[in-house]
Formats: sequence, structure tokens, C-alpha cells
Amino acid sequence: MAELIKNPNAMDKAKEEIIQIMKGKSTIDEDDIDHMMYLRAIIKEALRLHPPAPLSIPHESMEDTMIKNYKIPACTRIILNIWSIGRNTNYWESPDLFLPERFIDNSLDYKGQDFQFIPFGGGRRICPGMQFAIIDAQLALANLILHFEWKLPSGLEDMDLSESPGITTPMKPKLLVVATPSKPMKDLK
Repeated sequence: MAELIKNPNAMDKAKEEIIQIMKGKSTIDEDDIDHMMYLRAIIKEALRLHPPAPLSIPHESMEDTMIKNYKIPACTRIILNIWSIGRNTNYWESPDLFLPERFIDNSLDYKGQDFQFIPFGGGRRICPGMQFAIIDAQLALANLILHFEWKLPSGLEDMDLSESPGITTPMKPKLLVVATPSKPMKDLK
């Protein structure tokens, strides 16, 4: 939500998409979410910039392995920096910018097969709650965008998106925004 408030054009595009798909309905369900491509791109971009956990759970190599001229001996503990992978300039153009469009017409997914985008980890150790988290985030975000207008409080020009260190990385400052109810759906057609 903070990234959308900081990037009002993305918020406007998401709201426009949601209104078009809802066609006057006031309740968003999972079938509606399946058609919201831009909303899904927003979720992916937010996960790229702000993964649920910046570091993976520890993995251990089972046997001696070579990866790009690096020898990894058996029983070596490996921790992946997921936050850094999501901002790697080898994979991402303008990696520090919030650009949901990078996921439109792009087959990259968070299911652990595309190693430049692994917000939930990958392989056998992928987060078991991933599907629930994605559906829950999509439904919540779509409803928040549809039913409210969002802006910074009067006197605030910008917001600080810095993160607190830890196992998870919540925003360091509290998110302070003003939510004003949107017009009813019948008036938004």
C-alpha cells in the first residue's frame, strides 16, 4: 500500500482495472482477481522490492557442488539474500524503482522456479503458506483500492519506505495515510 501511495499513477491504473472488471459489483471474489493482471503485477513488484523475509531459511548442501567456479563442500550452510536478488542489476532494470509494468506480459512467477525472483524461497523449502498469502493479499489490496481513496496526511509530501532489520522487514516508520470512502460502485461505472 505504501508503494502505491508513493506511486499514484500505479494506484490509478489499478483502480481503473478493478472498476472495469467489477462492472458495478461491490464485492470482489477470487474469480474477479483472476482477471486483474495489473493488480497481480503490483503484488509481484511489491514482493520483489519488499520480500516477506530478506534472507532465506538456511539450506545445507548434501554433497560437494560447483556453482559458477565456486566449490561448495558437502554440509555447507547456505543462506540466500532474497532482498539483494530482487534488486540485482543483472536481472532488473532500475531495480530500486517500483514498476509493476515489468511483470506485465512477463512469465516470471514467485513459485520458486525463476531464481531472480524468489520472495517465498524455492524448491522443497518454499513457503507452504505462499498461495494463501498471495490470494489474501490480492483480495485485501483490491478491496482497499476499490473502496477507498488514499493520500498522505496534509503537510506530508513524501513517505519514508525504509525497513527495520530482522527476520521480517516491516516499514521502519508507521504508515500514516488518509483513507476516504470511494463513491459507491453504481456511481463509478
